[in-house]
Amino acid sequence: MEQLNAGYWQLGLFALAFGGLQIWWISSTLRRRRLPRPMTQGEFRRSLERIWSKEPPAR
Repeated sequence: MEQLNAGYWQLGLFALAFGGLQIWWISSTLRRRRLPRPMTQGEFRRSLERIWSKEPPAR
């Protein structure tokens, strides 16, 4: 009976460590992800000018 309890303790500690690593990995992944931000008026104007300056494709 003592060995059975020791096995459960080991399994529980392993599950706790694994869960902790999963939480750490997911939180670090979400922290690194950079959310998009709105363009400023100048960035928007430059983007439109770059699009409009391109010549249409030849047929």
